[in-house]
Amino acid sequence: MNPPITRRQLLGGLGGMCGWLMAQPVAQAAKQVVQKVLVSTLAPKGYDPFRHKWLMCFDIDRCIGCGLCVDACKTENHVPEATTYFRNWIERYIIRKPKAGSGEARGEVLVDSPNGGRDGFPPSLVPREEILKSFFVPKLCNLCEHSPCVQVCPVGATFDAPDGAVLVDPNYCIGCGFCIQACPYGCRFLSPETKVAEKCTLCYHRITRGLQPACVEVCPTQARIFGDLQNPIENDPIQEFFRKNKVNVLKPDLGTGPRVSYANMDKEVR
Repeated sequence: MNPPITRRQLLGGLGGMCGWLMAQPVAQAAKQVVQKVLVSTLAPKGYDPFRHKWLMCFDIDRCIGCGLCVDACKTENHVPEATTYFRNWIERYIIRKPKAGSGEARGEVLVDSPNGGRDGFPPSLVPREEILKSFFVPKLCNLCEHSPCVQVCPVGATFDAPDGAVLVDPNYCIGCGFCIQACPYGCRFLSPETKVAEKCTLCYHRITRGLQPACVEVCPTQARIFGDLQNPIENDPIQEFFRKNKVNVLKPDLGTGPRVSYANMDKEVR
């Protein structure tokens, strides 16, 4: 069996391909280049990234903070066991009632995520009578349309796939950490085992084979909604999500164009 073609090998051979590429329609040429790049992403042979547009959405009101999604992600993607490494995690927000006479509508905002929420959450130290509101917020890669991580990668190891996923070629990553510093959502880490950058890939090895991401599959409350915008199905959950909810994204002021959407998101979420 021939070894998989890496992005390094592909880019190294682009010079010899230029004449051939110029003889092809631009779209077809780009399509073939991307498909060769995707060989190292574990996508199956014949998968066409131009025929899909993957999207992840969350309904915060449905998340119960059980942590099953975090545990499934760790197991499915072989994420290091240490409590500092997560491709997917949950945060708990607790908003206190305002102090009497303060004139404020709400009080202090407390955020925690013990072990990424993998083991659930212990009872809050804030007395129940002092809590105005509490809720859980799932977090992962925001699939930015204008990804800072892609822009700063000096070797092109991080790249945008045509199907909406933002991926890392582990065969090409040099572990410089620039992408980790550039990500405004804190969703990347340098693996202590592989020495390359890691992040959520939407379980690319699963979705390109018609399966759901592991976190979506195990969610007991359907707080995670995943689908393909280019291939809607009957009673499509993604279409229903946008039809029924007022949808927001994280840190829209940064101009990154996040494609992960949230329903019922409090203004305190950051």
